[in-house]
Amino acid sequence: RFFHLLLNPRLRRARALSMSWLVFSPALLLRLLCSSILTLLSRLRSYWTAAAAGPPGQRSEVTPTSVNYHFTRQCNYKCGFCFHTAKTSFVLPVEEAKRGLRLLREAGMEKINFSGGEPFLQDRGAFLGSLVQFCKQDLHLPSVSIVSNGSLIRESWFQKYGEFLDILAVSCDSFDEDTNQLIGRAQGRKSHLQNLYRIRSWCQQYRVAFKINSVVNAFNVDEDMSEHIVQLDPVRWKVFQCLLIDGENAGQSALREARRFVVSDRQFEDFLDRHSGVACLVPESNEKMRNSYLILDEYMRFLDCRGGGKQPSRSILDVGVKAAICFSGFDEKMFLRRGGKYVWSKADMKLDW
Repeated sequence: RFFHLLLNPRLRRARALSMSWLVFSPALLLRLLCSSILTLLSRLRSYWTAAAAGPPGQRSEVTPTSVNYHFTRQCNYKCGFCFHTAKTSFVLPVEEAKRGLRLLREAGMEKINFSGGEPFLQDRGAFLGSLVQFCKQDLHLPSVSIVSNGSLIRESWFQKYGEFLDILAVSCDSFDEDTNQLIGRAQGRKSHLQNLYRIRSWCQQYRVAFKINSVVNAFNVDEDMSEHIVQLDPVRWKVFQCLLIDGENAGQSALREARRFVVSDRQFEDFLDRHSGVACLVPESNEKMRNSYLILDEYMRFLDCRGGGKQPSRSILDVGVKAAICFSGFDEKMFLRRGGKYVWSKADMKLDW
């Protein structure tokens, strides 16, 4: 072809003309550059879509039936075993949080639990109230719940938002004020137990199902709480075994060092045996707890705890629920086995208000 071109003047002139047009045409160069960029972006989009779907063996469909949204890490207590610590002060704008909640509802969410940090800390509870009302009134969720330490809850909040809330869980690890102080379940010398009993009364008055969460640890493992729990009569008493999470309450980068709070499996079982007569008790060992919760952090990223720490997915606000949930590490079988799905709408509870 080279000698044919060399010996043929007409072809030689045509080739020179085409090469001259290629070299000296900025418009063509610009078109080629734009085409290359578009091709690159298309390939990157394909790569991220495939990556977001997760590794081939982990792409099974997961429905976010029950989701725990920790929209803030800030807290006014200093519980020594806390496994979701104040590593950032970030909170999403309320409209962005609502957008994420709508995405979850469209993906099949039936229950949302708001937690922290302390969820009543943001805007004195107004931020939380807005989300609670949105989930019940706009998204028509069967169940909306909150976990709080109870210290910042006011009756005025119940008056404004109580009708939209199904369950309020208050954390209480001891019925001895000195023990609560040792644990860090306190703010100054204020009585944690007085708040607990006051909130129980408000829940009764404003028709919100009352729940108690307790963490069994080295400071309360020998306590008998039966009498107090029976008196308070919660719909559920969740009893957790103190859990270590790398980067949160264990390890060099952690804000807490919870090893001194840890109890053995045998000690945890002894605590459960001591309270076996309490009908509302729902126990959760480390094995049951670690991977059986769908946890969203303050950026609306699912947190995978399978490796002992918390590895975040990409935010559902960026990639959607289906893509992000593949990286949640969620164990749906354990979720069902630990009784994660129960009668969680107050409309279905036969409570004596």
